[in-house]
Amino acid sequence: MADIAATPAAIGTTFCGDAELGYRRNLTDFASPLLLDESYRLAHLPLVAPNHPGVIARRDGRFYEMGRHPRVFSLVLPVDDGVLQASPAFRALEDELRAAPFAGKIAWNILPKRRGKLHATLCGSLATGEPATATQATRDALSRIEPFNVELRGLFSGNVNRGRLYLAVYPEKRAGANVLQAVQAAFGRPPGDLWLVGLYNFTDDLDGA
Repeated sequence: MADIAATPAAIGTTFCGDAELGYRRNLTDFASPLLLDESYRLAHLPLVAPNHPGVIARRDGRFYEMGRHPRVFSLVLPVDDGVLQASPAFRALEDELRAAPFAGKIAWNILPKRRGKLHATLCGSLATGEPATATQATRDALSRIEPFNVELRGLFSGNVNRGRLYLAVYPEKRAGANVLQAVQAAFGRPPGDLWLVGLYNFTDDLDGA
């Protein structure tokens, strides 16, 4: 995956590599046509192509209703769209996507609406309905983590939510430790190994062509 967004402050920073992260083992298998999976057809397809026959409007035990759900509070890493747009590599990537044979199956119309909402989730579902409150122990643990850098690379298509294209977050590695895992540990969460910025959504399956 190509590096698509970096800042001068990140020059000289050591980032975690693929051997330490989960991106490679969670890639979409492109040996067969890309079919939108159940997770995507329940959570995302209703929002970008509500009349598609593959839409799952609701499912018992899941809180989605045509792609929408109650307000959930999570810890996220916000991504500045201005930084992306200032990256020549990102602009080249998007130009290539717009020229691709499958460009007509990407929901380009939702991108302007999402520019201020781009993020990678670090700790999901901390609270539902009302905002979560961090404990003093969590605040103390976070205060010991100095400001850090991340690098965005892409594109990434995974084996869950198949139909969405992401940017992959590569966190700084400091004193041999993954800083995003340190943030997760401060919230009592197990260490993750992939963090994704949802960007492009398909409106239909992709065939071999």
